[in-house]
This record gives sequence, structure tokens and C-alpha cells, in this order.
Amino acid sequence: MNQEILREITPLTGHDCFTMFAREKKGFDFPLHFHDEFELNFIRNAKGAQRIVGDHMDEIGGLELVLVGPNLPHGWFTHRCRSRSIYEVTIQFHRDFLPAALLNRNQLSFIKNMLEKASRGILFSRAAAEQYAGRIEALEKQQGFDSVLELLSILQGLSTTDLRMLSSAPAQDGAQQHTSRRIQKAMEYMHQHFDDTVSLREVAALANMTEVSFSRFFKKRTGNTFIEVLNEIRMGNASRMLIDTTHTVHEIAYQCGFNNLSNFNRTFRKKKNCTPTEYRQRFAGSRIFV
Repeated sequence: MNQEILREITPLTGHDCFTMFAREKKGFDFPLHFHDEFELNFIRNAKGAQRIVGDHMDEIGGLELVLVGPNLPHGWFTHRCRSRSIYEVTIQFHRDFLPAALLNRNQLSFIKNMLEKASRGILFSRAAAEQYAGRIEALEKQQGFDSVLELLSILQGLSTTDLRMLSSAPAQDGAQQHTSRRIQKAMEYMHQHFDDTVSLREVAALANMTEVSFSRFFKKRTGNTFIEVLNEIRMGNASRMLIDTTHTVHEIAYQCGFNNLSNFNRTFRKKKNCTPTEYRQRFAGSRIFV
């Protein structure tokens, strides 16, 4: 598997529980990728397509349901699929959608076990996919709290079915899990001020450190540089605005802290493997946030 792996920055924000994207398509064109969120993917009528999850590769049948854990490379590819009416539902939710304190309760032990196994990717049985297909497809018609409860109910039900793990090894967890108050304070500041000029100097000052020391400290704790994380925060917000608003690309770029449109377009293409306009067209009117 020599494909380049794209790090996807999803448009989920800290205020969302999950996002859902349902669409009909003629083929699979998104590259092999990974992201910080869990992803539940339901696919109908794509027999012959190829699925890659971690180091596992397989040709899929006409119906499948897969749960992928955070930072696990995955992707579906047209391969030998001849269908021109593929139907796909993608549900993404934060890794802390269910906090550890809640997952440790006896009543959620099955879900906890399933989410842990998702670090290697899970393929549910065809029977389970058939059983939950209707509820997954209808989830976009739910609203607010009811939709959150329904997603939890679906996850609970799936956690009691037969689970087949795909990848031989779990994802290399590069997630930004850290206990440092300095890092947390810096992250909070960047999330609050991503739409303005945010310098390494001012964030380092918040942590009461020199720029050089903070830069090394930040990279060691998060696995990314200060500017990489700041750009990811800006890209996530820009992606959300492209879907949720009618603002021009130029307006969104400036509202997300990019003072140069060319730089925004270049960064967006590098992170998303498409232009902002192509991204908007791909998701317009078909993605919901809860």
C-alpha cells in the first residue's frame, strides 16, 4: 500500500456531538485518509469496491457497515464496482463524545469494548448492517437531543452484535491528548482567537515560557508544531463555514484568520485534496451537524 495518506480535518467543532453526511454517488474519489474522530460508514450497492482500513484490504459486497477509530487510515475505492448509484452514509463523532467516566459504567461496557476495538477498524456482519440500515438512514430526519439518543441507541445495539476487527494493528495514536495545563490554555486561546492574528510570542507568554522553549514543548506534547495546529483549527472552522454559510471563499478565508487568499487556497488544497469551492459543492445541502 504505497498511497499517500491524507490527514482529514473534519468540520466538527467542540459544540457538536456528531455530523452525518448521506449521499448517492457514482464512485469513490476521496483518498486514503485519517482523522481524530470515530467514523461509522454505511454503504449500499457498491459490490466490488475496495476497502482499506489500516493494513487490511478487501473487496466489499453490496452492503456493509464499518466503524473506524481515531487516526486509523481508511478509504473506499471504486476498484471493480460497476454500480452508478452507490448510497453512502458517513457519521463522524468526537473521540470524547462519550467521556471515560461514563464509559466505565457497567451499562456502557459493550460500547466501551467496541470503541476500543475500533482502533483496528470493525466490520459488522451483513445481518447487523441489514438490521440497522433503516435507523442509520433515518437518523438525518431526527433533530437535536433525540438524534443524539438515537445514535447512542444504535451504537449500543451494534456493540452487542458480532464484531470482526480488520487491521492487524491499532492506529498509531497521534491525537492531541495531553494533561498539561499550559497546552490546554494555549489550545483554548487558539480556538478563541483563530480568526485573528495569533503569534507564537503571545501564546508562549500565556504559558509563561520563551518562544523557543514553548515551541519545543508544544511539539513534544501534541506531535505537531504551533502553526500546524493553528492552521488545523482554522481549516476546521473554514470547512464548517463552507458548508453552513453562503459567504464567499474570500470572506471565509479572512474570517478564519488567513490574510492572503492564495495562501488559504493553497493550504486548503493541501489539507483537503480539493479546492474550497469543490469542497462546498461536494457537501452542499447534504451534511447535518448535531
